[in-house]
Amino acid sequence: MAESIEITAAAVDPALLDLPWEIPLAEWPSEILAALPRGISRHVVRFVNLSGRIIAVKEINKDIAYREYGLLRDLHRMGQPAVAPTAVVTGRETMRGKPLTSALVTEHLQYSLPYRALFSQTVRPDTTWRLIDSLAVLLVRLHLAGFYWGDVSLSNTLFRRDAGAFAAYLVDAETGALHGSLTAGQRSYDLDLARTNIIGEFMDLQAGAYFDESLDVVQIGERLVDRYESLWTELTAEESFDREERWRVEGRISRLNDLGFDVGELSMTRSVDGQKLTIQPKVVDAGHYHRQVMRLTGMDVGERQGQRILNDMKTFRAMNDMEDQPPELVAHVWIDKVFNPVINAIPPEYRSKLEPAEIFHEVLEHRWFMSERVGHDVPMDEVVDSYISEVLANRPDEKAVMGFVVDGSETLDEPDADRRDVTDIHALASDEDDYEEEFVPTYRLFGPPPEEEEE
Repeated sequence: MAESIEITAAAVDPALLDLPWEIPLAEWPSEILAALPRGISRHVVRFVNLSGRIIAVKEINKDIAYREYGLLRDLHRMGQPAVAPTAVVTGRETMRGKPLTSALVTEHLQYSLPYRALFSQTVRPDTTWRLIDSLAVLLVRLHLAGFYWGDVSLSNTLFRRDAGAFAAYLVDAETGALHGSLTAGQRSYDLDLARTNIIGEFMDLQAGAYFDESLDVVQIGERLVDRYESLWTELTAEESFDREERWRVEGRISRLNDLGFDVGELSMTRSVDGQKLTIQPKVVDAGHYHRQVMRLTGMDVGERQGQRILNDMKTFRAMNDMEDQPPELVAHVWIDKVFNPVINAIPPEYRSKLEPAEIFHEVLEHRWFMSERVGHDVPMDEVVDSYISEVLANRPDEKAVMGFVVDGSETLDEPDADRRDVTDIHALASDEDDYEEEFVPTYRLFGPPPEEEEE
C-alpha cells in the first residue's frame, strides 16, 4: 500500500486500511467482494465485505469525492433518505508509484433494489407506478430540505419495500447542492430532468425486452411530474376559508399527517375585514409514522410500514379492551403478543428475505386474503404457516441479492399487492380508485379461536 494514502471519515474502521487500495478497483480480488448486482454507473463501483457488513466503493475524482461525501453526510444528518457516507480514500498509488483514482466509500443500504432488479423479469404496470410514485416523494422531500439534485434518475436511486409500496433513497449526489431553499426554477429544472431521464431509462428497458413495449413511456414520465406537483401543492400551498371554518386548520394538518408529514410550523393570517383566514405550512418534516413507531417500540421502519403497524396496534387495542391504557403499554403488549410471535415463527433461513416489518406487513396481507376467501377470521398461527409455505419460501433473498430474482422464484411483484390499499400513506402518490373495500377481520392472537358462548 502506498505510504501516502489518506482516509477521511468521521469514524474510521481500521479494517479499511487492510483493503487493497494499491490495486485499481476493477481488479480487486473476488474473495473480498460481495456478490451483489450493481446498477448503471459512470464510475467503477464494487461492493465489499468489511467487518461483518457490506460497503460500496466508488472510484471518483478527489474533489468530487470530498464534495459528495460532505453532501451525503449533511443529508444523513438532516434525516433525508440517502445512503450513509463512510469515508474518502485519497493518495492511492500502485506498488510502482502510479497514481490511482480516489475512492468514495458508502454503507450498503440493506434490502435495497436497483430499479433494473425489478425488471429482471416481467412486472405488472402497477409496480412501475409505485416505483415512480416513490421517486416523486423522494424528490419532494429533498426539495423541501433545500437539496438540488441536478441528476435525478432511477439509476441514481435505490428502492426498498415499504408495506406494499416502495421507499426511494438517493444514492448519487455528485451533481447536488444544498441551499436554504430552492427557487421555482431549480425545482422545475430538477423535475424536467427527472422526466426526461426516466423516459430514456424506460426506453432502454423496452429495447432490452425488459419492459412491455405497448406501454407509453412518456406517460410514465408525466406520471412523475403529476405526482410531484400534487404532493408539493398539498404540502406548501396556501388555503383560505371563512373565519367560522377554523376546523379546516386541523383538517389540513391531519391530511399532511396522513401523507406521512409532521407540521413543524404553520403560517396563519387574517383578512383586513377579519372574515377570512389563510394558512400555509412553513415547516413540514417527513417521517410522521416512522417517528411514532420509533418512540413506541424502538423499531426503525419505513413510513408505510410504520402506518401499518400503528393501525394494527389500534385494532389490537380496541379488540382487547385497552383503550384506557397508555400507548406505550399497548405497544409493549403488542410487540410481545403480536409482532414477535410472527417474526419468531419465521424459519432462520428465511429471515433475510425481507425486513421484519415488511414480513409482518405481508403476513397481515396474507391474513386478509385468507379471511376473505373463507369468509371469516383465520387464526394467526395458521396464517403464518400458510404465508411461509406459499409466499415467503418462494421469495428471493433481498438482503443478499438486492432484489434480483433467482431461478424458480416469484417475480418481485408483491404476491397479493394492489388488489386493495392498506391506508395509503402517500395518498397523492398512488391510485385512489383501484382498490376494493378493505375487509377487516376481528383481531385474534395466536392460538385457537374462542369457543362461541352458548345461549
